[in-house]
Amino acid sequence: QVQLVESGGGSVQAGVSMTLSCVLVGSTDGTYNMAWFRQAPGKGLDWVSGINSDGDHTYYPARLKGRVTVARDKGRNMVYLTINSPRPDDTARYYCAADKRYVDRSAFSEYQYRGQGIQVTVSS
Repeated sequence: QVQLVESGGGSVQAGVSMTLSCVLVGSTDGTYNMAWFRQAPGKGLDWVSGINSDGDHTYYPARLKGRVTVARDKGRNMVYLTINSPRPDDTARYYCAADKRYVDRSAFSEYQYRGQGIQVTVSS
C-alpha cells in the first residue's frame, strides 16, 4: 500500500527552527513531485511549498518565501520542510502530498497521495 508518512512534528519554541520529514512508502518510483500544506486551527488548508521530482525547482507562496525551506533526497520520495524561525502563527497541522503532475497546486485534494498530517505547535 502506497502512503505518505510525516514525522518530526511536536512543540517548539518560537525562533527555534524545526524540520519536518515526509516519505512516500510502498513505491520505488522516485519521480513524484512533492508538496507541503498546513491547516491552522479554525482555518482552511494552505499550500506551503512544493519541490519537483529532481529537487532542482522549489516553489513557495509569496507570503512564506524565506520563512520555510523545502528540500528532498534526489531520486527518493523523501521531502523535508524547515520552518525557519517559527512564530506562534505557524502553529498548524502540516500535511505532505505527492503527485506526478502537480507541485504548486493549491488544492490538496488534487494530489494523488496525501498524508495524514503532523501537528506543529509553536510557543512564544
